Amino acid sequence: MEMPTSPLIDRSVPALAQGYTWLPGLLRERPDDVARSRVMGKPTLLVRGPEAVRFFYDEDNVRRGGALPGPVLSTLFGHDAVHTLDGAAHHARKELFLPLLHPDRIAGLVEHVTAVWDEAVREWSGAEQVVLFDAASVVLTRGVCRWAGVPLDEGAAVAERLARDLVSMIDGFATAGPRHWRARIARSRQEQRFARLVEDVRSGRAAAPEGSVLAAVCEHRDAGGESLHPHTAAVELLNVIRPTVAVCWFVAYTAHALHLQPNQRERLRGGDTAYTAAFVHEVRRFYPFAPFLGGLAVRDLSWRGAQVPAGGMVLLDVFGQNHDEKLWGDPYVFRPERFLEHAVEPDELIPQGGGEPRTGHRCPGEGLTIGLLEALAFRLADLDCTVPDQDLRISLRRIPARVRSGFAVRDVRVPSERTPTLA
Repeated sequence: MEMPTSPLIDRSVPALAQGYTWLPGLLRERPDDVARSRVMGKPTLLVRGPEAVRFFYDEDNVRRGGALPGPVLSTLFGHDAVHTLDGAAHHARKELFLPLLHPDRIAGLVEHVTAVWDEAVREWSGAEQVVLFDAASVVLTRGVCRWAGVPLDEGAAVAERLARDLVSMIDGFATAGPRHWRARIARSRQEQRFARLVEDVRSGRAAAPEGSVLAAVCEHRDAGGESLHPHTAAVELLNVIRPTVAVCWFVAYTAHALHLQPNQRERLRGGDTAYTAAFVHEVRRFYPFAPFLGGLAVRDLSWRGAQVPAGGMVLLDVFGQNHDEKLWGDPYVFRPERFLEHAVEPDELIPQGGGEPRTGHRCPGEGLTIGLLEALAFRLADLDCTVPDQDLRISLRRIPARVRSGFAVRDVRVPSERTPTLA
């Protein structure tokens, strides 16, 4: 069926103003989950659904190189990052990240992060109030740096500054205001610091633990057989550490879900691994993270009767797909059991994108996110604390969305300090 032609209206401003609801709103009345528009001056194809995911991640249809706007590269991903590459160059650079998919590497990261978390809980017990979003960002920074071989031996303040910068990079990529400029400054500062670290390792002034992410980045060679430029190496090192710290968004969302549905606590405390996995998938599906993903048409494309010329944009509706009634039935109800009732295909649940992680653009850190959340969800369910009155709203107009208060807790008690529960 030929779709109506209305590509002349540029919808860039509504996209910024409406946030996560913009693309689902455009597709709401489209039975085929496809529409045409214009974004950033380009004719644009808007798509959603598992088949559209496969269409979007087929490199014969859509390329990522040149698709990411400069402001996003200057804040979130970094220039020359793996996200900007296609074909052989992308596959060669992706080899740097593939070892992170191994279960042993995931388990190692989880072990480091949970050890830091358990240390932090003892510190929180002496604090008047702890904001979980902020505290989790520092825990994740410390844990992932230990795991990656990145030194943080100058004291707690260094980890806290790095955590703030990493959060700023994520928090400011989709706005033109002060958050965006903080993100640019943060990325520039940390790219310079990490580039110096790479140079120090290569010159022998610093040591990278054998088998560490730091060592891999310093030693990696791209498709042409050349070592990464120190700046590019710094970008890719940050592209391991930054997404791990982004899990603090999901930590706050997990606390939010447990607060609104306290019955979930007992099920998680029971140690049922299948239910814990289902709970984590539901957090990732239900709460807003990536609104959509974009690429450029490799050639003149047609999808379900809608066309876009070569060089036009293709946007994949991530948030809308994760809340599509056709896929999830009751998408705006938080219900982990849905993931126990039937198997979910990889191209159905796409909070961190879709496709194939080993050969395509699907985030290789997705397994790390899931492993971390499974361990931290159990610990959050077991956290003995008081939740004071606060603003727990989550605005879908803000990209990236987050719990407005960051989720504050008080009166944290470590397990040994708890009063035994009488039978």
